[in-house]
Amino acid sequence: MANFHQFSGFRLALGRIVITHSTYVDGLIPWLKSLSLETDIQTITPAVISRVRGRSPELQLRVSTPIQGGYKLVARKGSSAQEVFVVTSKSRLELEKAVLDHRPRR
Repeated sequence: MANFHQFSGFRLALGRIVITHSTYVDGLIPWLKSLSLETDIQTITPAVISRVRGRSPELQLRVSTPIQGGYKLVARKGSSAQEVFVVTSKSRLELEKAVLDHRPRR
């Protein structure tokens, strides 16, 4: 019997992405899928999308604030921003480097 992970391409052995919303900032999920391959990342959970002032022409993902067990990231594209929670034992600098290393190529 097939399961969600066989169809989605998400790996069970490494980090997992929690799919809880029907809407995501455009281009975010491929970036998070790649980031989930990092060691020491247990869970990535995209959360609330909101409208923001200003426009970001390209997708941006930055480490924002520490949370218990990891960090909150903020994804921005256009006039939308989405919170992303990452449970990890990585330091802030290690996570920032991993985010940049896994940025999708244009």
